[in-house]
Amino acid sequence: MTPSPTRLVVKLTAGSEALERANQALTVASTALASGFVVSLWLTGEATWLAVPGRAEQLELEHAAAPAQLLAAILQGGSVTVCSQCAARRGLDLAALLPGTTIRGAASYVEEIMAPATQAIVY
Repeated sequence: MTPSPTRLVVKLTAGSEALERANQALTVASTALASGFVVSLWLTGEATWLAVPGRAEQLELEHAAAPAQLLAAILQGGSVTVCSQCAARRGLDLAALLPGTTIRGAASYVEEIMAPATQAIVY
């Protein structure tokens, strides 16, 4: 019997260019966290910019929670990881990112999503 998922890994590939999709991912991740799940948010592609201080604060979506507030909640209670290749392509290092954010590669992502009792979704 497969154990019920207790961990949610959310991979977000979109940023300000697809704000509704980005906000959905942040909303799902923060809701899962508030529901007692262990949450890991991976930022890839244009979503990488959300981990730069001040960037999420520039975003606003009507009828939705503020992306900066959602991201802050995830950072406080879960984990936020930026794709290492995505960071490198944008000239970003750990010092350029929000406190508490990590940078890791594909092997770490695969390890997380293949762990027992884990559900992964991609936005």
